[in-house]
Amino acid sequence: MPGCGQDGTFVPWPGAQWRPASGIGAHKGSLDPVDVPIRTADSATAPVESAALSRRFLALLIDWILCLLIGTLVGRLMGPQPWQAPAVLALEYTLFIGLFAQTPGMFLLRLRCVSIADGGPIGVPRAFVRGVLLALLIPALVMDKEQRGWHDRAAGSVVVKI
Repeated sequence: MPGCGQDGTFVPWPGAQWRPASGIGAHKGSLDPVDVPIRTADSATAPVESAALSRRFLALLIDWILCLLIGTLVGRLMGPQPWQAPAVLALEYTLFIGLFAQTPGMFLLRLRCVSIADGGPIGVPRAFVRGVLLALLIPALVMDKEQRGWHDRAAGSVVVKI
């Protein structure tokens, strides 16, 4: 069950830990992961291995298929509208990332969306901003050198492997 660890950081389940980007357990030589410094409460930075772009895309694809299915069901009740699937995606990201730090697609691929500042959950308001920008698609396609899209930059989040 999710909760706080002894040091006050978010722990998705008992015994879970952040794996460092270098050292024991790290996958060296991979081109996909990027070391992203996450600030802890004592202002020290610890590199965390961000998720590979291919895994993040596959998680988004799974979530998008779920949203299309739900949007189709809603469309049968209310009549089809072009905004239904993007609205469901934004709502899904708001609730799942805001409350659980991962969507169903992220859960299947063992990914988590956390705050770049402290490694904890980003909360519902920031997850809403991230979800709306992701539904627009263009912000997700424009990335910086750390492979974070505009939606991640605006929400102050990073997607990491668990």
